[in-house]
Amino acid sequence: MIRRYEHGPLLAAILALLLWSSDGAAAPSLSPEETRIVAWIDAHEEAAVERLEQLVNINSGTLNLAGVREVGEELSQDLADIGFEVRWDDLPPEMNRAGHLYAERRGNQGQRVLLIGHLDTVFEPDHPFQQFTRDGDTGHGPGVADMKGGNIAIVYALMALASVGALDNTTIRVIMTGDEERPGKPHVVSRASLIEAARNSDAALGFESGSRDGERHYGVVARRSASTWKLVVTGVQAHSSRIFSETTGSGAIFEAARILNAFHEQLRGEPYLTFNAGVILGGTDVALDEATSSGSAYGKNNVVPQSAVVTGGIRTLTVGQLETARATMRTIVSKHHPRTGASILFADGYPPMSPAAGNTALLELMNEINRDLGAPRMAAFDPGRRGAADISFAAPHVESALAGLGAFGDGAHSPEETIDLDLLPLVVKRTALLVYRLTRAPTAE
Repeated sequence: MIRRYEHGPLLAAILALLLWSSDGAAAPSLSPEETRIVAWIDAHEEAAVERLEQLVNINSGTLNLAGVREVGEELSQDLADIGFEVRWDDLPPEMNRAGHLYAERRGNQGQRVLLIGHLDTVFEPDHPFQQFTRDGDTGHGPGVADMKGGNIAIVYALMALASVGALDNTTIRVIMTGDEERPGKPHVVSRASLIEAARNSDAALGFESGSRDGERHYGVVARRSASTWKLVVTGVQAHSSRIFSETTGSGAIFEAARILNAFHEQLRGEPYLTFNAGVILGGTDVALDEATSSGSAYGKNNVVPQSAVVTGGIRTLTVGQLETARATMRTIVSKHHPRTGASILFADGYPPMSPAAGNTALLELMNEINRDLGAPRMAAFDPGRRGAADISFAAPHVESALAGLGAFGDGAHSPEETIDLDLLPLVVKRTALLVYRLTRAPTAE
């Protein structure tokens, strides 16, 4: 069952915490325990970079199942060492995916927090980009920011909390998926562990790469969905001299073009709604391989085509926006020309992380932390500029969610991928203090 609250217990708790933390505190201020947490992070800055290098040098391309598991084993040990119960959630063998790392501590204090990362990268073993290198405060390597740097932020933040006993009696869950870059399908199976963890949590935090624009940092309080559609059009095969006649009609390709043009005219321009036609095939005979997004078509210039197929994607900010867009597309498809037929099928992918009051409150709590650290405020990131991510599966089931909390870098998914090592300690501190304050947030009466 999906849970969404406008003014639920966690939102009330966060607002109470904000009032408590800002009461009479115009200047930056950390509690004595928080000061010790920050000091531990500063003292272990180089150790975190060394650990990052070790993880980056283990290839964990999504289809390198052994490599994904090896990275998971390394991080599992780090979490077990600070008192987490750790398990490995396997996926069905036919999915050809490694599975997920799942760790948790259980207690009765404060809010239940879920931290989300992923173990895999886009760089498979046959890619030439394989090793970590360092040039001053810049690290360079496969998946260094997306998202092994984010995983380091999670683990070292929790280590810092453990160093002062701040994990005691808290409920914290960590899930690092093994196939975020190429998710196993169906998603209802490959994301079952994540969804179940979210259902038993109050706040979800996503550690995909941090968002920034120059010196300005952002928090992600909303991001769009990602789903697909497939249009199949039929016509009457005949000699081209009979096209547009009552017995032949317009053929499949013209009908497909009419439908696509209507999509373009009726849906284009709505805020946060985008749709794309990625592949189109038309002719006398067509064959589409959806697994590889490729195919073949055969036809002749003097033959009216009888087949056309188009596949595409659609992104929306809310479930309602997606349903409205799909309804419009179905209506357009249903008004096909005489002697043609058309149908459209939709497949769910990533759900939206829709805007919510709890998400905004969580960002404001992070900005209280930024104030106390003497760091700049984080603005809400434009959801039209971030793609879908694993937190999208968790967000509908928790009261508040915040993403884009991972390491800062550039060139993700390319051989130019880098991480800003100078900012990594700040990312770890933000994470540690956010988890600390959430797990001490007053519960609503």
